[in-house]
Amino acid sequence: MFADLLLLALALGFAASIGAHYTGACMGMPHALSLVSARRALLLMAPVAFLGAALASHGVEARVGQGLVMHRLTVSDEVVVLAIAFALTTVYNRVQVPTSTIQLLVFSLVGVALASGAGVRWRAIGSLVVLWAIAPLVALVLGFTLTHGLDGLRRLRSRWLEGRGEVIWRLAGSALVLIGLVASFAMGANDVANATGALVGARVMTVDLAGVVGGLGLAAGIIIWGRPLLGRVAFDIVRVDRSMALAAQLVQASVVLAAVSLGYFTSLNQALVGAMAGAGLARGRDVVHGPVLLGILRGWILGPTSGLVLGYGLSSLLLLGPHLVAP
Repeated sequence: MFADLLLLALALGFAASIGAHYTGACMGMPHALSLVSARRALLLMAPVAFLGAALASHGVEARVGQGLVMHRLTVSDEVVVLAIAFALTTVYNRVQVPTSTIQLLVFSLVGVALASGAGVRWRAIGSLVVLWAIAPLVALVLGFTLTHGLDGLRRLRSRWLEGRGEVIWRLAGSALVLIGLVASFAMGANDVANATGALVGARVMTVDLAGVVGGLGLAAGIIIWGRPLLGRVAFDIVRVDRSMALAAQLVQASVVLAAVSLGYFTSLNQALVGAMAGAGLARGRDVVHGPVLLGILRGWILGPTSGLVLGYGLSSLLLLGPHLVAP
């Protein structure tokens, strides 16, 4: 019973950390253009993320909870997985570096499964790795292409557009806020299983209930701790204008929703950063803040590696503990 409660507490804490982590990925673009204040962005995002988790996360919850290991992990093993992923996500939040909580969770799970002998479904892991490698590249190309397309539309000088250009761009601003909310819904559906898939895997909760509980945690994290990464993604990676922001946010939401619709999960941050880099390259290299982007890329490499190593190491130590103290 205590282990179940500990697992639930970790799941809620991790869900809150995830919610805070992805504020910039969802609402960073409209905030960068001063279309919404930080406070309003967070208040808009929180309930929409909850709805995504409660209504559209079932396929991803099942995959995380049951589809990545050969045999069910014990509740204690699931506690180790969540504790490591939660701790690493909190560290990245603290240093304000966007990373992939999905990858932290999955590689922590792999490390624990290898140490405990539960077995890993390597084909499923391989499919995810391929998706994670392709998604930001696809987002980069689409961000580059769409930014050029939007620039072409803006340069049109027909009589109809000349009289209505300002109205059109105000509508584009409203559309950007709406797309940010679509991304928030996608985040809830895509990422809540990182925190609550363990509850499904350990049979502590059903898929439906896990989505609701995790959604509440996401919403709390967005409201309470979401401001720092909202600013980081909005202002420190690429200098954006309305065309770039609209292209980046639309590409990100499309890539993530496409993955979720197939029951897979990909990185919201990686999709957005890829799309932002593509949009920035469409304007010239001086628009992209190279050192910040390289730091994020290092985080993408170090995050999964640290999850794997810590998962395997901590699980091995816990398994050896009784033998070390035996007479």
